[in-house]
Amino acid sequence: MNNQRRTDIMEYSEFLKQKQHSSIDYGIKAKFLPDTMFDFQKHVADYAIRKGRGAVFLDTGLGKTIIELVVATNYVMATNKPVLIITPLAVAAQHLKEADKFGIPDVCHTRDGKYKGKIVLINYERLHYLNSSDFDCVILDESSILKNFDGAIKNQINTFLRKVNYRYLFTATPSPNDYIELGTSSEALGYMGYIDMLSKFFRNRNNSIDPAHLGVEWYLKPHAENDFWQWVASWSISAKKPSDIGFADDRFILPALHEVETILRNENPLTIDGQTKLFAMPAVGFHEIKQEAKATIRQRCEMAVEKANHHDTSVYWCNLNDEADELMRLDPTAVEVRGNMDIDKKEDILLNFSAGNIKKLVTKTSITAFGLNWQHCNHTTYFPTYSYEQYYQAIRRFWRFGQTRPVTVDLVLSDGQERIMQSLIHKKDKAIKMFEKLTQQTNKDFKIDAREFNKTINLPKFI
Repeated sequence: MNNQRRTDIMEYSEFLKQKQHSSIDYGIKAKFLPDTMFDFQKHVADYAIRKGRGAVFLDTGLGKTIIELVVATNYVMATNKPVLIITPLAVAAQHLKEADKFGIPDVCHTRDGKYKGKIVLINYERLHYLNSSDFDCVILDESSILKNFDGAIKNQINTFLRKVNYRYLFTATPSPNDYIELGTSSEALGYMGYIDMLSKFFRNRNNSIDPAHLGVEWYLKPHAENDFWQWVASWSISAKKPSDIGFADDRFILPALHEVETILRNENPLTIDGQTKLFAMPAVGFHEIKQEAKATIRQRCEMAVEKANHHDTSVYWCNLNDEADELMRLDPTAVEVRGNMDIDKKEDILLNFSAGNIKKLVTKTSITAFGLNWQHCNHTTYFPTYSYEQYYQAIRRFWRFGQTRPVTVDLVLSDGQERIMQSLIHKKDKAIKMFEKLTQQTNKDFKIDAREFNKTINLPKFI
């Protein structure tokens, strides 16, 4: 074989290796793992620090906040540069409390881009105040919230993230709608691109990977399923409970969850395209669903307030501004967080509700369903939509590890909205199955005997 031929073969071999997009460790060796952390949290933190670019899919209440802070601390120690943690609105205050609890120094929160500290907290909406060149490590807290932002903010965040060496995505809901959403996470971390992932592991009825066809239903190629989960495992770790990664669950048992459906008969005849329906029928199509929601606002809001009146503290989750207006009229004790409010005002209201100074809150899942810890509250009313992710995130503000009381969710809907509930149940079943797959198949290489986890602990020393 001549030299040119040998060179060509070697080049092609290298090309194939690159096309595999196999994940490597970009990170550093952990030097700081506080003894006050649970062993499974140390394990996850150690994995993330070593990975350098990775996703951490942990269910609510498992300690994502302290793990983020420990990851940040290790990179401050290694690089002597500040680390940025980007959080949903009002969540930075929880990080500050955790930092104080665990003795992690030099943590600060900025609202205007000015900071004095090595671990910098900022809200997604305020990222434009900062320059990516100032950071070597960026952590996105509750990263699935990105779907709720408009394109400009989303692009700004992704561009910022791709300019730093060490990147992390932390969320409880990595892919609530479909497996293919994992491609977005992979691409943001610098691994396989979204389109490449579709080409390698998926197919659709159109047999195309043209971006114009991304709205069709994609499904895993049967022969590629194991390879797909192995690939996901190469850049992520996931758990719904400590035992998913080999540790005891005794300190992480959830209380009872009561999901109560109240279905109201629509007293107002529904008119669609000038035709009035004599009998209530499930709404079909976006237009009908919207009309049904508007026609039943008064009934649903009255019932929601009646349910909330039985509890000292409660959250009203709504979808329409008209629903919020009606709830505020019916319950004069409630305080509203609305999208068009000044960001500082929003944050102040959410902090006061978290502190127990506000008893009843009216808000939307797109605004406040991510990252907040509301274990002081164990009741909520919810107007269902087709988004299971938003529903899951909303109820997990209350129903999470650390909650000591049973949690009641009053789902209030009209008889014409029953298809929404059917869809939610279907998506719930799919999400449970998906996370089981993600957990079981991606973590088999990470499971360890908890008794064997013994790490040297060094205190952080910031220069």
